[in-house]
Amino acid sequence: MNPSHVLEASQLLNERMGQKASLGIILGSGLGTFVDYLENKKEIPYSQIPHWTTSSVSGHKGQFVFGTLSNIPVYVLQGRIHYYEGHSLEEVTFPVRVLKQLGVTTLIVTNAAGSINRSYKPGGLMLIKDHINLLGANPLRGLNSPEWGPRFPDLTQAYDDTLRKKAKAVAKKIKLKLYEGVYVAVAGPSYETPAEVKMLKTLGADAVGMSTVPEVIVANHQGMKVCGISCLTNAAAHTGAHKLGHEEVLKVTKEISKKFGLFLKEFIITDHRSSRTK
Repeated sequence: MNPSHVLEASQLLNERMGQKASLGIILGSGLGTFVDYLENKKEIPYSQIPHWTTSSVSGHKGQFVFGTLSNIPVYVLQGRIHYYEGHSLEEVTFPVRVLKQLGVTTLIVTNAAGSINRSYKPGGLMLIKDHINLLGANPLRGLNSPEWGPRFPDLTQAYDDTLRKKAKAVAKKIKLKLYEGVYVAVAGPSYETPAEVKMLKTLGADAVGMSTVPEVIVANHQGMKVCGISCLTNAAAHTGAHKLGHEEVLKVTKEISKKFGLFLKEFIITDHRSSRTK
């Protein structure tokens, strides 16, 4: 990844947004309505940001948003780029590099995922405690830029323990059922076969999706704190009479979006308050 490209993109965003934020949020499939909670919004399409790849997937609006939530400044990526679209992992994780350049120290990543753990019901939220990378690639492959991070970053705590504890406390406070588990990333774009789901379950995965892990790896490489949340949209390799499609995923995320938005809003406010008292 060319550092000058990251600098060019961040410079344009600095000029257009005019304000700084230390919190960044990546919204997954169908979850873009969270930006409706923001005030003082400024939006710029990905197509207008230098070197930023646009998404071709329905449910990913594709714009960079700055706004405030109870006076807390946040950067929001309304939609992401996926490996299965034919992009390199450098392109997929370019936005995370830019967020770091903009001053983001905490990253919240969200996604739509299929439930592997049969006790985790579709329509629920899962806090990610760890992940398995089955993409067959790593975004840090190639020459390392020491100014960004170490050659061999430690992912023992890829998902920040303190943020997870706060998320669970918020869920309890607002009486929201919040599962916690392991997310596995596969290349896609085809959904998993029953045999593949059985294998993933054996490996210890609770939910499966086609994103997030590359972004989390790069965020950790740069020393950012990460919190991950999956919206469970379906049972992986479901046994329903109809075939699973992206439209069903978007339908369920639309149904989840309200409680997801309320949870995320309360989580951000709680984290901000506790950080200020330290």
